[in-house]
Parts: sequence; structure tokens; C-alpha cells
Amino acid sequence: MSNPLDVKRLADRYLAQWNEPDPETRSALVRELWTSDAVHVLVDPPQEIRDAAAALAVPAPPLEAHGHDALDARVTRAYEMFVAAGEHVFEIVGEPSVLLAGVLGIRWSMVTTGGRETVGGGFDVLSVDDGGRIRTDHQFIGAT
Repeated sequence: MSNPLDVKRLADRYLAQWNEPDPETRSALVRELWTSDAVHVLVDPPQEIRDAAAALAVPAPPLEAHGHDALDARVTRAYEMFVAAGEHVFEIVGEPSVLLAGVLGIRWSMVTTGGRETVGGGFDVLSVDDGGRIRTDHQFIGAT
């Protein structure tokens, strides 16, 4: 994955799954992009989850989705929450970065569809197998 064209193509396809309106196409993208045992980790969960964990006197755990079915559910839910209404879309910010062999970073924003105003964003660290499929995705929401 050190070839910039391969990295850019993977980053574009990765982001496309989060914006894809057709459920069958979205599911197919998940199965094409991710290994069957892949894991998506939301490293810094939403505040309400951190608050609930703190109330139990435990550190807030990362949230994880394992395997194609769980990844499909995670991507679908994000689409329903943030994109489906037509007010927002996810976009890559800058160029994806090769961090190490087989590890890349993708900075992204959620922008309004009308004025392209940034209303959120984050940074994802993807590890990929030799075939360029995602093994792990550590997602940092709000990272700048």
C-alpha cells in the first residue's frame, strides 16, 4: 500500500461506504474493503457513554465492531444518523498518509451539503493486509 494511487483509491472507497445510499451497494463495499475478521474501533466513545462508564467507576471502553455483519451495521447506522437526511456528507481532508508499511491515516470531515461547512470530523488509522483489505480501523472522532 505504499503506492500513492493505491492509498488514495483505498481512502476514496473507504469514505464512499459511509456515504453510500444503497444498502446492497454499501454492504458490498464493506465486504470488498474489509477482511472477514476485521475490527473497527471507535477509540473515544461519545460523551454519554463515557459518563455512563464513569458512573460505574470504570474507564470508558472503546467501542468495537467485529466482522462483516457488525461492520455493515456500524456503517449503515452512521449513514442513517449523519448522511441519509441529505444535510451532510463525509469528505476526505487532504491526502491520505502512509504511516508505516500497511498502515495509513485518513483525515475526514462531515460537511453540510449546501455550504460545505465543516460540522465534524476525525482521523482514522487503518491497517491493511497484503491484498489491501482493511484489518483494523481505529477511528478518532473530533481529532484535528
